[in-house]
Amino acid sequence: MAQHEAVKRATATSAIFLSMIVALEVVIMISPFAIFFYAVFNPFFLALNQSSITRWMTAFFLPHMVVPPNEVLATVRILGSVFFVAGVLVFFVYAIQVYLGKLLKKATATRGLYAVVRHPQYVGLALAAVGLAIMWPRFFTLVLLAVMLFLYYLLARDEERRMLNRYGEGYRAYMTRTGMFLPRITQKPLGKSSDLERRHGIGRAAAVLLVLLVVIVGGGILTRVYTVRHLPLEQIGSLDVITISPEDLTPARELLPDVIEDSLVASRLHSITADQNHRILAYFIPIDYVMQGMIANTGEDWKLFERHKTFGMITDYIFHPFGHLTGGHVHDATMQKHDVSMHNNPAMKRRIIFIQVSADSREILSPYDDLGINILRTPLFFVDVHLHTGEILQVHDTPAGSAWGTVPTPLF
Repeated sequence: MAQHEAVKRATATSAIFLSMIVALEVVIMISPFAIFFYAVFNPFFLALNQSSITRWMTAFFLPHMVVPPNEVLATVRILGSVFFVAGVLVFFVYAIQVYLGKLLKKATATRGLYAVVRHPQYVGLALAAVGLAIMWPRFFTLVLLAVMLFLYYLLARDEERRMLNRYGEGYRAYMTRTGMFLPRITQKPLGKSSDLERRHGIGRAAAVLLVLLVVIVGGGILTRVYTVRHLPLEQIGSLDVITISPEDLTPARELLPDVIEDSLVASRLHSITADQNHRILAYFIPIDYVMQGMIANTGEDWKLFERHKTFGMITDYIFHPFGHLTGGHVHDATMQKHDVSMHNNPAMKRRIIFIQVSADSREILSPYDDLGINILRTPLFFVDVHLHTGEILQVHDTPAGSAWGTVPTPLF
């Protein structure tokens, strides 16, 4: 029996560990450890990407590069940081309470959150995992979140069975006045006492897992649809254009018609045969946008895993979400030159990254189709342009892939 319990706990612990590792990809990918992380995980991501049936798992459901364009998405972004920090604090505070109780040989913990819910540590872990899923919103993270919640639900039920065997009616009375993971008042009546002790059958357990997957992944799908429909994205001439902030749509409308008429730009675009199976998507971004390497390999400066500033970037991203909302992560002050004249100031320049989006088996008819899950992206080249004068500063071809090579990166 002890070995059986150890296996259950190890399985659940492995689930939370894997969930956290994948959700912390945002941390790892800007650290020197990225090369080791992707040596393990990128073959798996690429395998998922090979089929239209599984490609959705590598896709994103919230804005990660684009500044959240409205109050709803901005609130969700803030909640990501709040949930993560609060969840970690809850977990450690009540882990300390439990282990101090064991050390002092006290009875079951019933104070603090334990007076409201029976498993506050699991609630803390779940809250932290939800926060991470918001901050690094791959669908694969949502799948792991559902599996993690399911395993910890089974583990919690098993713990309660053992506590009933050990403490009897005292623990049963505690169960009747507290909720399992939410306050008792928010839950339906739990049923008779015999139901509390009954072990789940395989069918019922499978149903619980299915419900979790449908609710969590389904919520991600709805969120993605809402996100795409509210992005700063529109068709300008023959191009589909997405900007980092809604405010940049106005200069994009003013500059892009002249940019695509430049001989160097026009010749590159002309070489791409126009048909209904592909379009050109242009990212209109600040020239010093710190995350541009996720769009295309625009140079060594934007391979964040080589910059050795992981701690500062992550603490800002987690603890200062308002910086993300106001575009603070867009302009990297450390990259600016000492020449701060109006003409040479990076704030006066924009970079336009041209991406070919294509589909093998269906037509791409609108800018929204460019962001479909089964769309293939091929970086072509980028153009640097002065924001006020319209002067083209450089035109530069880009290699295939992003700064992270073939790793699936966010679309928006």
